[in-house]
Amino acid sequence: MKNRWVSGNRVTLLINGDAYFPRVFECIAAAEHEVLLETFILFEDKVGLALQAALLGAARRGVQIDITIDGYGSPDLSPAFISALTQAGVRVHVFDPSPRLWGYRTNMFRRMHRKIVVVDGSRAFVGGINYSDDHLVDFGPTAKQDYAIEIEGPLVSHIQHFARSQLLIGQGEPPRLRDRLFGHEPDVPALPELPAAGKAVALLVTRDNRQHKSDIERHYRVAIRTARHRVLIANAYFFPGYRLLKQLRKAAQRGVDVRLILQGEPDMPIVKVAAGLLYHHLLSAGVKIYEYSERPLHGKVALTDNAWSTVGSSNLDPLSLALNLEANVIIRDTAFNQLLGEHLAQLMQNSCKQILIGDVAETGLWVRLRSFLVFHLLRHYPAWFGWLPVHTPRLTLPDQALAQSGGDRVNEGRVS
Repeated sequence: MKNRWVSGNRVTLLINGDAYFPRVFECIAAAEHEVLLETFILFEDKVGLALQAALLGAARRGVQIDITIDGYGSPDLSPAFISALTQAGVRVHVFDPSPRLWGYRTNMFRRMHRKIVVVDGSRAFVGGINYSDDHLVDFGPTAKQDYAIEIEGPLVSHIQHFARSQLLIGQGEPPRLRDRLFGHEPDVPALPELPAAGKAVALLVTRDNRQHKSDIERHYRVAIRTARHRVLIANAYFFPGYRLLKQLRKAAQRGVDVRLILQGEPDMPIVKVAAGLLYHHLLSAGVKIYEYSERPLHGKVALTDNAWSTVGSSNLDPLSLALNLEANVIIRDTAFNQLLGEHLAQLMQNSCKQILIGDVAETGLWVRLRSFLVFHLLRHYPAWFGWLPVHTPRLTLPDQALAQSGGDRVNEGRVS
């Protein structure tokens, strides 16, 4: 079942874990047949324990459950946490676990960064929210501002098909040389499409390291290039490639209202430093930049004009655009576009500081040299990153992953 635009969907915006977690847990608690879940981060905190409880309840009712966690993003789960799930019949898969080298994890690149849930093939969730309590507002000043969507309608069948296929890719036989070079799509039977549930036309877009290396970025570029009135992007980790930056500048120069909401209080300082290198280049073309300063921004959402929107897991940085496995949903729906636009407008008005070109005045030889180096890095980094090793993703049982990690439970900073 190839990804394609499908009509008849209902898409609901969920803001922060406060809206997202109750809906996911409620749907899992009501599941009758199947739960498919992928996440980059699962922590053993109050959110992780609540997810575990919901999964255990469903598994004990006979629901078939497969969850996939990333070996780099979720290294700290205890054997007791995992064994409670597996003993209840939950199939836990660890994406690309790797042995430690001098105590440090080695699988830093090409992570499984998707956040997907499909329940009974009738309802799906896609977005950027991990299972950790720092996605709840009551976590405090470092709570993350983030987004996800709940989907009903024909697109759910496409997401379910994709999630099932990823399990087969990770567990299958070693691929032939041709498959290693050109990619391999597993033979998963197509699923019947669901009846219409709403008016939104939507598309699941994924990024991998075989056949879909630049699909998400390409959809962004097309949307920006064809925008006539506005482009509004809220993205946590912003250091896109040259072609996307060029489209942002060209859109602003032809009179489109182009606005970026970026991190003002980042979870990692390097994030703001990297994005700041691009400010003068963008502002000089008329792009407006707002820094969200209330707490760390973790969102990956965007809209153009009055219909096109996207919500997903993909940042606009080298990891997401050139290395990680990502999933976004693109939506054509005026009501959803308006709702997301109104929320982001309130964010800019109440929680952001606008950056003016006078705030980033650039003079001097070093500044010109730095700009030259940054320009060429942006122009070529997708090709350079493409030379990093590519291998077939592995899904490993949790006891094997724990043995490979040496049982060390050290938390490390991670772009999530």
